[in-house]
Amino acid sequence: MVNGQSTLPSNYYPYPHQYPDYPRKDHFAELLGYTKRVLMLRWWILLLMMMAGCLGGVAFVYLSPPKYVSEGRMIVNVKLTIPEGSAYSEELGNFLGTQAALMESPRVIQRAFDHAVAQTGINEKEPPKIKVTIVPRASVFVLQAKGRDPRFVQAFLQACMEEFINLKREMVGRTSDVTLAGMTEEVLRLEKELRQYETELAEFQKSNDIVFLQEQGNAIGAYLAQLNQRITSLKSEYDLLSTLTENAGFLDILTGEQTPLITDQLVGQRAIRIEDSVSAGYLKVKQQLLLLKAEQIDLGQYLRPKHPKMVALAEEISRRERLLEIYKQQGLEQLESRKNSLAIQLKNLEKEAAEANAKALEVNAKMVEYQRIKNNLQRVQALYDRLLGTIQNLDVNLKITPESVTILEDASEAKPARFGIGYHAGFGAAAGLLLGILLIMILERVDDRICSYSDVVNNFSEPLLGQIPNWKSFRTKQDAGEIITLNDDRQAFIEAYRTVRSAIIYQTRNRPIKTILVTSSLPGEGKSVTAANLAIALAMANAKVLLVDADLRKGRLHDWIGVEPTPGLSHVLNGPEQWDTTIVATPYQNLWFMPRGESVLNASELFLSDRCDSFLQQASEQFEFVVFDSVPVLVSDDAGSLGPKIDGVIFVVRSGTTSARLAKAALDQLNVRGAKVLGLVLNALRPTMGGYHYYYRKYRDYFQTAATKS
Repeated sequence: MVNGQSTLPSNYYPYPHQYPDYPRKDHFAELLGYTKRVLMLRWWILLLMMMAGCLGGVAFVYLSPPKYVSEGRMIVNVKLTIPEGSAYSEELGNFLGTQAALMESPRVIQRAFDHAVAQTGINEKEPPKIKVTIVPRASVFVLQAKGRDPRFVQAFLQACMEEFINLKREMVGRTSDVTLAGMTEEVLRLEKELRQYETELAEFQKSNDIVFLQEQGNAIGAYLAQLNQRITSLKSEYDLLSTLTENAGFLDILTGEQTPLITDQLVGQRAIRIEDSVSAGYLKVKQQLLLLKAEQIDLGQYLRPKHPKMVALAEEISRRERLLEIYKQQGLEQLESRKNSLAIQLKNLEKEAAEANAKALEVNAKMVEYQRIKNNLQRVQALYDRLLGTIQNLDVNLKITPESVTILEDASEAKPARFGIGYHAGFGAAAGLLLGILLIMILERVDDRICSYSDVVNNFSEPLLGQIPNWKSFRTKQDAGEIITLNDDRQAFIEAYRTVRSAIIYQTRNRPIKTILVTSSLPGEGKSVTAANLAIALAMANAKVLLVDADLRKGRLHDWIGVEPTPGLSHVLNGPEQWDTTIVATPYQNLWFMPRGESVLNASELFLSDRCDSFLQQASEQFEFVVFDSVPVLVSDDAGSLGPKIDGVIFVVRSGTTSARLAKAALDQLNVRGAKVLGLVLNALRPTMGGYHYYYRKYRDYFQTAATKS
């Protein structure tokens, strides 16, 4: 600083805070990092729970009474055979499952238990545990019984297999009895029904001659066919006559003088005829009329109409036309007479057809009734004969065999259970592992400690200025501690503070700050180390920096710098001591230090005094940056009293230590007092925690490569 002006170049902002050097990670990497972080923090819970589960399993083996296992095998044939030779097979899976359930049924177990007690004389309180397993792709069952007494277990398993066979025999007997009773009842019902149909058939045959009915039905059918044929023919003739009587030229049609369309329908209808005298006279008169008209035409060519010949010829033509009309009238009367005759014949034939049809229906009804009775009789007779034959050939014990049950292997000698200490210890360890995972999940739900970058982003609205790795994670050639040394080779550690430095500089570019307060929520979160290293990082950028120990109660920055605590800040705020006489030079270029001075109990009052305001103003004029290390916010009101007078406050949270709830409470106190919080610094972050391992590894690889090339 020269004459109160900064010596930093105007364009010096090497690390823009808009693009912090945070690792970019996908969701899987974040989840993996979160899992690693949780395991690193709480691995001891898993180990403790697994050890407890393992010890519990071993204790269970030693404290539990010994168990013995006996094993036997049975085979079941699933085929069902009946006397007719047909076969029925139930679905194999369902059938075998049913048999296994019967083997484990309470009825079989209780019978076997009573039998084993009577056989061995051992009074067990409860039956041994039995387990039935089906051999894959076979109808073989493996039965296992587990209990405390080996002799009783063997006897119980053998009794189980025998009682299962007895139960199947009882079921077969009951089923056979029910089957026989049902068949007998059905035979009696069919016999009664058969007698009813026989009686009904006999009564029908008494009142009806079946042979006569059949012949009568055939004769009536033939007669009806003839009647229908005649009726059809007469109706056709009647329709033609009706058509002719409506046509004025019917005589021309009948005599063949004209050939209209209807002539085709008259072919073969010989009944439609006019008497020969009428037909011949009509044709003769018509011919004469035609000749007269032709003659009239010829004479008309040279004679006048009133010529006597012409008049006589006209009179003759008129007479012939009247005669022609007479012939037409006679022909029409003959056709009408024929038409009336056909109508009478049709009426009589239709009456006869109706009577014959009624007789045919009556005969058919009787034949249908006869056939129905006959069919029912045959059906019932067939069922009766079939069922009667089944009952006669039925042997309940030998012919109906639901399945063949055989003991393939008797119950073996009971041996100690195979699952010993190793099994129970492993099972207990697995159960402990699951319980440990569940406990960790519960703790993660209730634990609000800040551990990673994502925790800061999810819990706070303030920006994250930087992530400081734990200094113990770095290997150094020197005996370096928490404070950056002059020849410090922990490049990633130093770069983390440089990131905080550049974030502060760039964030306040439009509002330059002079004074910076570093604080936290509770002691032990690394605020003093952060303040010291931030001041060193600022000094490395050729800025004139004053580091002030503002913890007037237990400040210990003087121990790290290697100076006496007095005189210091408390002397400046309390009395006539001039502040510039209390600052001391440090081994770091451009960095000066003001110790805390003597411990005082009224630090809050001193920070609220006018001398504090005067000191801040004068120090800001002499230095480019003044960094204060303050008391934690929740410990005393010192930070709350000094914070509003400072240009910017940096809040430090320690990874794996700081509670999000307490940190929020501390930030709320600062915000209520009007302090300008620049952001948060995540301190003591282990490189392998969360996604920071990527960040740390890239920094380490980069600087190791640079050192190798140099």
